[in-house]
Amino acid sequence: MPRNPADICPKGIKAKQVQSEVEGNVRLGSQPAAHTRIFPTRPLRRYRKPMAHILILAALPEEANALFPDVGERSDDPFAVRRIAADGHEVAIATCGLGKVNAALVVGVLGGDADLIMMTGTCGSLGAPPGAYWIAEALQHDYGATEPGRFRRYRAGDWPIGEPGRGSSGAHFAAMADPGLDLPHARIASGDSFIACPDAAADLTSLGATLVDMEVGAVAQAAMRLGKPWAAIKAVTDEANCDSGGAFQTNLRHAARAAGQEVERLIAML
Repeated sequence: MPRNPADICPKGIKAKQVQSEVEGNVRLGSQPAAHTRIFPTRPLRRYRKPMAHILILAALPEEANALFPDVGERSDDPFAVRRIAADGHEVAIATCGLGKVNAALVVGVLGGDADLIMMTGTCGSLGAPPGAYWIAEALQHDYGATEPGRFRRYRAGDWPIGEPGRGSSGAHFAAMADPGLDLPHARIASGDSFIACPDAAADLTSLGATLVDMEVGAVAQAAMRLGKPWAAIKAVTDEANCDSGGAFQTNLRHAARAAGQEVERLIAML
């Protein structure tokens, strides 16, 4: 990931300060001390952040096309990918398709050389107001064990027998730190089903989730396995109820662009 300018060794800057002080003394007519060395004048180099390789996933073409629209080179082997240069970074925008398997597959195939793995797109609301959200935590709501009278959830990838892990991470995966986008934070629940049922939505709120989708939890798990930081920004299309099918279609493009604009802003900050 790009280094912070504060991490650069200050010796060169200190040398310029000494040079400026010495040359100022000479101009005023005073003589520098015998042990003082006068440095030759050189232009100060402007700091350039190192280039990062960023992989961004979107489940649907409408979501992918809403990010940096109408720019970049496209390829379709083996996935639909658009490659662009943005704010000094190399960015690959991949349309992965719906669901956890598609999302994890693209991360596994394309994410090995990435410095950061991201996801953009849309989601359902579990009580959250409309708008775009920084996904601070993600979990997979359909991973666990079916027992008499209940479904016991575990962190995706954990052994689904016995008591679920009680570590600090719980059942969720934590995203990279928010660099200061000033978006509301959310926990998203991901699973291989489109939630259009108030009862199912109420069950997911018991997990502390305020958003629901079909991919982010898998992207987070796959990124963790690769040892990569991950981030996601999603915007709401529907309220995970009986009207969700129509609301999703109606709001898809608007919500996709809302998320895309925030992802563009994030990349400019990196």
